Amino acid sequence: MTGSERGQTMKQVDAADAVDAAGTTETGRDGSGRWGAGSGAWHAGIRRAIRTGFRPGLWKRGPVLAALALLLGLLMLLHAKIPNRVGNLGSLVETFLPWFGLFIPVLLAGALLRRSASAVAALLLPVMVWLNLFGGLLSDKSHPGSDLTVASHNVGADNPDPAGTARDLAASGADVLALQEMTEQARGTYEKGLAKAYPYHTVQGTVGLWSKLPLSDTQPVDIQQDVGPLADTKPADVKMTDNRALRTTVATDQGPLAVYVAHLGSARVTPRTGFWTDSRDRNAQALGKAIAAEQNERVVLLGDLNGTMDDRAFADIASQLRSAQDAAGDGFGFSWPAKFPVVRIDQILVRGVKPESAWSLPATGSDHLPVAAGINW
Repeated sequence: MTGSERGQTMKQVDAADAVDAAGTTETGRDGSGRWGAGSGAWHAGIRRAIRTGFRPGLWKRGPVLAALALLLGLLMLLHAKIPNRVGNLGSLVETFLPWFGLFIPVLLAGALLRRSASAVAALLLPVMVWLNLFGGLLSDKSHPGSDLTVASHNVGADNPDPAGTARDLAASGADVLALQEMTEQARGTYEKGLAKAYPYHTVQGTVGLWSKLPLSDTQPVDIQQDVGPLADTKPADVKMTDNRALRTTVATDQGPLAVYVAHLGSARVTPRTGFWTDSRDRNAQALGKAIAAEQNERVVLLGDLNGTMDDRAFADIASQLRSAQDAAGDGFGFSWPAKFPVVRIDQILVRGVKPESAWSLPATGSDHLPVAAGINW
């Protein structure tokens, strides 16, 4: 179609719009005063939408929005390529990676306001990447029934009500319960509050395990040991007096189950260091080495790892164990902070057993939510 022909066509459409519009009054009623009695306005609206939909200007609008949409998609797609050399930026992005999906509706609203077809089309990239990464977490993958229920809770050193926390955990029905961040002052309270429900327990430093089934081969796990490229960052004064990890064997009807309980070092965001994770990363490498040396094919890791499984720092652990929440949970399973959870740093990871369900328990006096999972052989 030539330029003159297109111009003639546009004039014909405009004339048709004018004729159709003449069949209505300013109030939107036809001559009889009834709403919608004349269909001319509707026909004109449809023709106008079709006509404007093919205007080349719609694809030229919003280049900044289109560029931002593409950058968002590439950021999520290539998150593993973001370097950690400056402020651990890569790990920081991976920690909050699911939340980058919130930028999608914001950009979509901007694209619609600008009537930018290019921006809407560009948004297909971040949408597809986000769904590929996290779409599986939007559905409930849990199944009823399990051979064993395990739970884990960072009870919090500043917990104002350890007795109430112990009561709530005892009522959870978990067969195996792991606690982290117990203080010497609160240890007796937890032992007393959990004694009736759990006849077997062990405490190593600030972590402990309570069980309805017999325990054996219990030992501390030195997650502060020198491992890999982070070995030279180990503080010279690190001692085992404040142990943060243990390993034990739970005797089940299906056979022995190796259970690890761990509380890795903290992660902090500061203006000077950025996302500081030196202690946590060192602990994660040591824990990964201990799990790799485990002889039992059935393993469960319960603990506050102070990081998400999307974080590259846990690549060694994630390559050996699978997340119960990812495999059999309903949703993202965010566990911290308890009042408004935004990340899942409390983990239940397994090997050699099948997760059937995973969920968060109601909040206690801690700043973490307890997490639980049902597993089968």
